[in-house]
Amino acid sequence: MTTTSGRPDPTGTAPAADEVAEELLAFLTDRTKTIWERDQDLFAVGGMSSLFAMQLVVHLEKTYSLVISGADLMLDNFRTVDAMVRLVGRLAAPGEATGHAGG
Repeated sequence: MTTTSGRPDPTGTAPAADEVAEELLAFLTDRTKTIWERDQDLFAVGGMSSLFAMQLVVHLEKTYSLVISGADLMLDNFRTVDAMVRLVGRLAAPGEATGHAGG
């Protein structure tokens, strides 16, 4: 996981939900040139293609040092910013057996 400065977080704690949401909203706005709400269905309004969804997976993995695989790749985990925040929180939680890069 990285801090808001982009450096790895030495504490190994899960990032704050609001920080993850802000970072994701900024990423989405930068990439799509559209302002998004945390609970807005990105697929229903045509905000994402399957290719962009994969870019989101890579972004989350790199930004928060996660491994997203298997059942975690379900579309519902990427449908809204809030859903992605929950996914990051769950996978980054201390003691999570699956979902840590290298762990």
